[in-house]
Amino acid sequence: MPRIAYVDGAYLPHAQAAVHIEDRGFQFADGVYEVIAVRGGRLIDEALHLARLARSLGELRIAPPLGEAALKIVLRETIRRNGVARGSLYVQVTRGTAPRDHAFPLVAEPTLVVTARRARPADPRLAEEGVAVVTIADIRWRRCDIKSVSLLPNVLGKQEARETGAFEAWQVDAAGRVTEGTSSNAWIVTADGAVVTHPADHAILNGVTRLALIDLIRREGCQLDERAFTVADAKAAREAFLTSTTADVLPVVRIDGSPVGNGHPGLLTQKLRAAYLAHVAAGDA
Repeated sequence: MPRIAYVDGAYLPHAQAAVHIEDRGFQFADGVYEVIAVRGGRLIDEALHLARLARSLGELRIAPPLGEAALKIVLRETIRRNGVARGSLYVQVTRGTAPRDHAFPLVAEPTLVVTARRARPADPRLAEEGVAVVTIADIRWRRCDIKSVSLLPNVLGKQEARETGAFEAWQVDAAGRVTEGTSSNAWIVTADGAVVTHPADHAILNGVTRLALIDLIRREGCQLDERAFTVADAKAAREAFLTSTTADVLPVVRIDGSPVGNGHPGLLTQKLRAAYLAHVAAGDA
């Protein structure tokens, strides 16, 4: 089945889909996006994703391209036309096309692009054996809470991780505190069993999987501390893991080459991963 993309009111063959060369997303990264997991043909945690999209648009003062009801129709039609039962949906909104100038254009209509693609289940060994992360300097701007398409620092960090054989890079601020991964949120479990993750301030993106897991942690009766932690804290932790839309919940067993805990996925991490997967499978999402 050929891939189909939605671009500003039209469903087009993926290879023919395009935006204008003066689209501000292309020239200024003046736009936002969301990636939504698709399981069983359903959008996972759709309401949380659309709420975050609306927030990001509001922070950048970009008008919504469609009302929520109309946008939901487009999302589902894009999934249907691409025959995606398992995979992901990508939604991008930019300020639109206008003559190049840094200031907001007086007249511009937002550009909406939606694509979908199928994906195979993740390699089960990632969850069974755990993954490695490396730490890097956080060189991003000060509004990481906005899901902007400006991702060059993330791209460089992800490439550094791959070149060192790691799954992900955890970014570290000037005070030595872990903020988040290049495409994931970072978590540790302390010696006394507290689950710790950076608070949802301007330093991190408030991940949708992060939000869903926080709810599950509270339901399980676990202690949750939303506070910053250092690289030293992470290396001394009993367990560590990461969360994202595409990775779900994955145990982290090595940081900068040093084992976390006993070097194997932790029991609490495995419990929380099972709870999250049940949440997705049950349709609570």
